[in-house]
Amino acid sequence: MSAVQGSLGAAIRAALLTGDAKGKVFATRKLVRDWRQGRLSADCLKDSWPEMPPRPAWPEALVVSTPGQMPKRSKGTSEKGRIALWHALAHIEFVAIDLALDIVGRFAAQIEVDLGADAAREFIDDFLSVAADEAMHFALLDRKLATLGSYYTALPAHDGLWQAAEDTAHDAAARLAIVPMVLEARGLDVTPATLNRVRAQGDENGAKILQRILDDEIRHVGFGAKHFERISTVKGLESAILWQNLVKTHFSGRLKGPFNDSARSAAGLPRDFYLGIAS
Repeated sequence: MSAVQGSLGAAIRAALLTGDAKGKVFATRKLVRDWRQGRLSADCLKDSWPEMPPRPAWPEALVVSTPGQMPKRSKGTSEKGRIALWHALAHIEFVAIDLALDIVGRFAAQIEVDLGADAAREFIDDFLSVAADEAMHFALLDRKLATLGSYYTALPAHDGLWQAAEDTAHDAAARLAIVPMVLEARGLDVTPATLNRVRAQGDENGAKILQRILDDEIRHVGFGAKHFERISTVKGLESAILWQNLVKTHFSGRLKGPFNDSARSAAGLPRDFYLGIAS
């Protein structure tokens, strides 16, 4: 085990405030590696744990719009459409890096107070592994854009994912309910069709990227469901009812099928959670 060299909280804050896309990927990979090798401390209740920024830094060249201002995502049948598809996916994975870092930086102390030091350590381990996965996903998609003669920031992107983070910045249960258990779970529903369409177009490399993302996202949703269940238990509340109430309060969109029930079940998100409030 290496000697402690710095604060995990400070490293997370620095990564969140790194606007350059490749720089954020590098900073995330480094802090996850340093955490795993014991070079970063995380005494969550110490006064030295820094406050997380209200929003992360993104590339200066990125034009950010509201979801309603964005054109409908292309099915990727033309060269322009393929670039738009992979750019949209790259942006999702880029923001997902910040979401995973922020959930640790913002809520690890709350988890330690509510659930204890061991649960906080597992929470940190789980969501830093998510951050590392998302950084890898973004790198794969950024490379994919390069093979198409494009790059991340070449097209506008929407702010919907981070708006969800802002709406749930006050409470760990609300964040878990909305980000991994609604937004990432939606990825389980829509990614298989995109994967099949990409493969049908003869893009086996693209299909392999999407399969890797889908496999990892099942685990990510599972982390959300696991820690949400723990919080529900401590609160003395039935987890499905708590989740439904939080979704009704904090999610402005609609839960709509078709649902990938098998992938959701594998992630620990049973049908009785979402079918009762789906539209």
